[in-house]
Amino acid sequence: MFNSLSGRFLLLTILFVMLAEVLIFLPSVARFREDFLLSRLERAQIASLALLAEDMLDEELEQELLENAGVYNVVLRRNEMRQLILSSPIPAPVMDTFDLRNASALELIRDAVMCLWKTESQVIRVIGDPVQEAGLLIEVTMNTVALREAMIDYGIRILILSAMISIVTAFFLFLAVRSVLVTPIKRVVSHMQSYAAQPEDARRIIAPESTVRELREAEDALQSMQTQLTGALRQKERLAQLGGAVAKVSHDLRNILTTAQLFTDRVEASEDPAVRRVVPKLVNSIRRAVHLCEGTLAFGKSEEPPPALSMVDLASIIDDVVDSERLAGAEHNLKIETEIAAGMVIRADSEQLYRVISNLVRNARQAIAATQKPGSIRVVGREDTDGWMIDVVDTGPGLPPKAQQYLFRPFQGGARKGGTGLGLAIAAELVRGHGGQLDLVQTGPGGTRFRIALPKAIDRYETSVA
Repeated sequence: MFNSLSGRFLLLTILFVMLAEVLIFLPSVARFREDFLLSRLERAQIASLALLAEDMLDEELEQELLENAGVYNVVLRRNEMRQLILSSPIPAPVMDTFDLRNASALELIRDAVMCLWKTESQVIRVIGDPVQEAGLLIEVTMNTVALREAMIDYGIRILILSAMISIVTAFFLFLAVRSVLVTPIKRVVSHMQSYAAQPEDARRIIAPESTVRELREAEDALQSMQTQLTGALRQKERLAQLGGAVAKVSHDLRNILTTAQLFTDRVEASEDPAVRRVVPKLVNSIRRAVHLCEGTLAFGKSEEPPPALSMVDLASIIDDVVDSERLAGAEHNLKIETEIAAGMVIRADSEQLYRVISNLVRNARQAIAATQKPGSIRVVGREDTDGWMIDVVDTGPGLPPKAQQYLFRPFQGGARKGGTGLGLAIAAELVRGHGGQLDLVQTGPGGTRFRIALPKAIDRYETSVA
């Protein structure tokens, strides 16, 4: 029961009401003690006045007056004269004196607590003002047993009453909270569960109707979120259908272009000068079209598994990339260098990291080859306390403004004429799967620098796939 909102509110209400009653309890008990002592002073004064009215009272009647007053003796000061009016043997020494004439609230509370705390019987002296100004002061001695018993009885009755008030108050507050808060919250939760079961169904979007301002704001926000999500899901479904259609068209178009490419191989053997001039352009156009179809199909089917992270030797991965790219760039007088610390290991998926670095180096090689000038590519690996950095630096012409604007976006961020930008998009996605980031650090006429940053810290994602 106390795991629910209404149950916890019920418990807290009982606790706070009881706390409030406890704060009221101490002043109440202190007031009760003061009234008790004042009543004893009043009785003692009445007994004294009876004696003053009749000088001759026998000893038994005097003792009866003291017992009715609940005191041992009475001292009355009248006309600056202190007079012992009634007296009887005191069974024990007087342990304390309490003057009620100018006692503050804190002093009364303190004295009440001490009276409850001390369980042994004590004789105390009490001083107060006489009733109806019948003298300057009245002073009595009395035992604390009756006072303490009366205070305990009064306190128990106060606590029982407080508990009853707390329970009744908490019960009604429980009903009020359940009606005003819990039921509307359950309604919102029910709408969320219903919507989660079938988010494409617009009929399951919540209709705000709460009269509580905060809940109404929550319902409005939930309605806005559900509306946007339903629209996004429909858009995603349409894009998925469009992507399937594009994949089918690309597949068929690739087959057609492959056949056309075979025919162009035969046309290249023609001796006609005009044909020889046109064929290279035709071959390049068909090759670019085939490459676009293959890239589209590869991106459409790209469902990269989570990286299988392990500690791998970075130099060996980069050496494999450099060896393959050196062969392709040999005819363009391309120089590829590496700067990797010996024995440097990083946490990565070796196959995916190879694809990322290979893509960056290949793009750099193709950019330099397009200038038909000598150039160089440098792959630099380093680490610090936070992570590992791999830089791919080239001396190419730099990225054009359009490529920089749509960098890492498929079909938009191609740096070469006829490029699709899929390579960088897939590379950035693979790096993000490692918890890292692929960034363009600088580009311009002097060259381009890409940086792969991989963190050393292991977060929950890395732990789950490691």
